[in-house]
Parts: sequence; C-alpha cells; structure tokens
Amino acid sequence: MPLQNRMNPRGQLHSVKARGHLMGNRGQLHNAAREIVRSWKLNRWITCALEYQGIKRELMAPNSYTELFFLDEPTSYAAGHRPCGDCRKERYKAFKAAWAKAFPDQDQSAAGIDKVLHAARLNTDNSLRTWQASLAVLPEGTMVEHEGEVVLLWGGRQWRWSFDGYSPLSPALANGVVTVLTPEPIVALLRNGLAADLQVHPSAEV
Repeated sequence: MPLQNRMNPRGQLHSVKARGHLMGNRGQLHNAAREIVRSWKLNRWITCALEYQGIKRELMAPNSYTELFFLDEPTSYAAGHRPCGDCRKERYKAFKAAWAKAFPDQDQSAAGIDKVLHAARLNTDNSLRTWQASLAVLPEGTMVEHEGEVVLLWGGRQWRWSFDGYSPLSPALANGVVTVLTPEPIVALLRNGLAADLQVHPSAEV
C-alpha cells in the first residue's frame, strides 16, 4: 500500500502509486507508524525538487518532515504551496518578483509571504478556502472546481486534473462565475508574471 502522501489540488492527502513531479513540505504530519495525523504543522508550505544535491531521504522518517508529492506546479499552487528558496531557487525568485508586482506595499520577506498565504488558503476548520470569480478574468495556471472535479486553465484550454495527469475537458466551461481553488494571492501572482515558465505536467500539451 503506497504511503498517504500524494496531494491533490484541494490540499487533501491520498494513498496512490503516482508520485508526481514535485515534492512538498508542511512540517511533520505523520506518526511513528507513518500514518497522517494532521494536515499541516508549519505556516511555511513549500514545494521542492524531487532531486537535490544527491540527497536521499527515507520517506516519513521518525522526527522528520512528511514528504508530500504533487503532480505539477499548478497543483501545488492550488493546494497553497510556494516554491522552496533553496532547491527551487529560480522559481522562488520568479514567485517573489511576481509578489513584488502584485503586492508592492506588503512584506516581501519569506515569513511575510507565508503569513499572507496561510490566511488565504485555509478556513477556520483547516479546510481549503475557496473563492468565487468570473472565469473570463482568471489567468493561466489557475485551478477551479466543476461538478466535483478540478479543472486547470492552461494554454487557452481547460484540462481535467487527475493524479496521473490531465485530459481535455469537454464540453468546456462557459464563461460565468466559478469556484476557484488556487488561493487568491497566488492568482494575483499568475496575473503578474508567475504563469511564465510554469511547470505543467506534459499531459496538458497545447
């Protein structure tokens, strides 16, 4: 049985074989039996490279953070994570540059960014916070809900998300108000340059 460390765009952990293209960290979420006992521990939710400086990790090791896995970058953003400043330095720089454009008067430090993101991504019961917006104004890389499924806006098309990749949504959503999964501050960053060079799973080819 695979470990319960595969995260969907709603921030929920599942036990599936597909691993994805990015790793993530919210602190130690597992117990000694490698069972998930909490949804987060730290305000610093990040996404990391699967490989970095040849480091080999034991998954869900005692007294260590829980390794989370995401299909791709839009998935991690929808779940409320930002790039790691060490192993994904270039993507973190792009994230901070977009943050400075979107929020020039806010704290530009990692701690300041994490504080804003934490307030935007969770409800009081720790569930993922969603919001409403017109489909026509949402930027590429945003994820929305449709009839219980997750849909990615990318390449001028709409893609149905799964743990294994994307498939075209047909029929496509008509313009109107939709429920948005990607936290509102991150959508603002996508509008301000973050969508450039977005690391999208190759199944969403345009």
